[in-house]
Amino acid sequence: MVVVTRTRVRALAAVVAALLLLGGCAAPRGNKVMLIKVLVSEPVVVDKADAPDPVVPVTWPLTGVQTAEVADRPALNVKIENSAAARPQTGLGSADVVWEEMVEGGITRLVAVFHSQVPGTLGPIRSLRPMDAAISGPFGGLFVFSGGQRQFVNQVAATGLTMISHDGGDAGFYRTSDRAAPHNVYGSTDDFLAAGEGLIPPPPQFEFSRSPEDATALAGTAVSQVAISFPASDPGWTWDGETWLRTEGGQPATTTDSGQISAANVVVLRVQVRNSGARDPGGNPVPETILTGSGEAIVFTGGHKIEATWNKPEVGSVLTLTTADGEPVLLAPGNLWVELVPVSGSSVSTS
Repeated sequence: MVVVTRTRVRALAAVVAALLLLGGCAAPRGNKVMLIKVLVSEPVVVDKADAPDPVVPVTWPLTGVQTAEVADRPALNVKIENSAAARPQTGLGSADVVWEEMVEGGITRLVAVFHSQVPGTLGPIRSLRPMDAAISGPFGGLFVFSGGQRQFVNQVAATGLTMISHDGGDAGFYRTSDRAAPHNVYGSTDDFLAAGEGLIPPPPQFEFSRSPEDATALAGTAVSQVAISFPASDPGWTWDGETWLRTEGGQPATTTDSGQISAANVVVLRVQVRNSGARDPGGNPVPETILTGSGEAIVFTGGHKIEATWNKPEVGSVLTLTTADGEPVLLAPGNLWVELVPVSGSSVSTS
């Protein structure tokens, strides 16, 4: 219940002669009656149910950006190559969330998740890895890939994702003539989404502030450069005053269709990596990023950074970020890159 007050006026008449005693004597004749107005505050109870409900804006579940309505389509998880021969990629700049993971030989590969924006073409599309089940499982929807060892394919499929495979002959894949195989497999998103008809939109993953100014990291340390070193890959991020711009080996990381790659948020997760026991066709051990449990995180938003903790109890659990005080980290509305940086053999530096 909410208590408000209403003021009412009471008129009190009194004969001044009857009230005023001067030296114990009655008031002299001729004194007039005075009208005294007294303001009295009287509580009035109003039912809280009568108050208007607060307006909660509709936002895209994977970016926190406000929208008139959320498109009725599933998340599109796509395995994108990131070797030198695969760059510049196509469609990558439209992803809501991109995960960068270390694979054989210390290079990296990407899992790009599309929902609020879906480009017409994506690529190059490559094979999946053992950590992809934990990365993409919570998003649900579709998983698009080209190749992969059967045990890892089964792990991803076990999360309930709808698998769309180049090797399986699914519609939408094609090879281009301007690049050598295996770096030339691309896909049509119209065909991929047609395979997911009837699937629901993804649930929210990370938490976002209402406005960029309310993002948690803005209370942290100002930084303008982020340098990440994998054993055989050196991505970086530069704050230009409005967004984080990506580099590869010190050079701008671009796409064929949308210029240099940018992000509203960059989140570094320090992770353990183990040998999966499998080997690739070249005989190299296949590493597996452990994306369950908890670990250290660094969140970069708005030209600032803040230390945090990541937590993910199970493969299918949504990953959470919390501050040292146990409060949820709020990202700025917009897209996000997640860097899965091994605690050993890799590093993160800022300036």
